[in-house]
Amino acid sequence: MLEKLIWISAFMLVGARHPGATVGVVEKEYRSEVSSLIVELASAAAAEKGLVFEEAMEDRLCAYSRTVSHFPTAVKEFKWRNGWFYSLSEKAIAEGKPDPCPLHTAWLKELKII
Repeated sequence: MLEKLIWISAFMLVGARHPGATVGVVEKEYRSEVSSLIVELASAAAAEKGLVFEEAMEDRLCAYSRTVSHFPTAVKEFKWRNGWFYSLSEKAIAEGKPDPCPLHTAWLKELKII
């Protein structure tokens, strides 16, 4: 469940930064951006839930992306998708701790989503 949330949150946000980019374009042309975001979101989710993900998550999520490469990208349903990760950021910042998802937060701000 969390891997799927990481997938949709990462691919849609990176795609939104590049208007018109499909999931396949994100995987192919913006792989370094989406990979950085996957690592960040997975780390925050693992810390929040006290779990360890199987290795090679980036490879799994990119492989899945190739099967739905034609899907358009957009940040939608914020509360249920990227909002979960942003709530982790808000909580940490309120407690005087570092943002566990600084790249995610920066890109949400860049797109004026938050």
